[in-house]
Amino acid sequence: VWQRDLSVSVERAGDMQEAQGDLKGALDSYQRGLAIADRLARSEPGNAGWQRDLSVAHTKVGDIQLAQGHLSGALERYRDGLVISERLAKSDPGNGRWQHGLSISFERIGDVQEAQGDLQRALDSYQSGLAIRQWLVASDPGNAGWQRELSVSFTKVGDIQRAQGKLVDALDSYQKGLAIRATLARAGSSNVDWLRDLSVSYNKVGDAMQAQGNLPGALDNYRGALAIRERLGRSDPGNSAWQHDLAVSYAKLASILIRQGAQADAVEKL
Repeated sequence: VWQRDLSVSVERAGDMQEAQGDLKGALDSYQRGLAIADRLARSEPGNAGWQRDLSVAHTKVGDIQLAQGHLSGALERYRDGLVISERLAKSDPGNGRWQHGLSISFERIGDVQEAQGDLQRALDSYQSGLAIRQWLVASDPGNAGWQRELSVSFTKVGDIQRAQGKLVDALDSYQKGLAIRATLARAGSSNVDWLRDLSVSYNKVGDAMQAQGNLPGALDNYRGALAIRERLGRSDPGNSAWQHDLAVSYAKLASILIRQGAQADAVEKL
């Protein structure tokens, strides 16, 4: 038991180092935790909890490698985690925790494949995770965390579809993500993370509409994002990330106004 406690302590140290931007230190800590988790999992293969710990350890190492640009290493770690997650999910298909872990593995692998430019494989991975998250939400509709993750899956699928030129499919995916985020934002109007998520979805829908030549529709969605970002910006003027978001929204709005011939209005937004 003390070995597992040690792995948890090492992992937490890695979490702190990652939060501080010390990626090398975080990687060292996570790799130490992975070594311990691997020994425990090998010593007792039937212990599902230790198997899950090993999957999480692989994922954390992969996250740092991805952040460092070491894509092949990250993909290897994520795939090792996926093998374990798939085994756990198959052993107990109704276990939401195992299914959730599997959806994360698919998403992480998709992130690497997208970064590698392997769009079709990335789409396949994201859609596998999406299917699991749809099942999770259907099994527990009141779980806001799973609802948000489902919206993330729709957005990631939409990004790949858009990159592939599948604009109709991309718009459909973005709109499904938007619908979820709008519901979450209405239920938690003071949750700034959900509000920002919603603004991102408005922009994604607007981007897809603009690419299709639907300028009025794009303008409406960009304005929806801008309204949220102006509210967030006013609530915390010193938040540089929100000020950046606001600048992005002004630029998107101005691009539509220029295309519509409203240069004077566009200048005001820039």
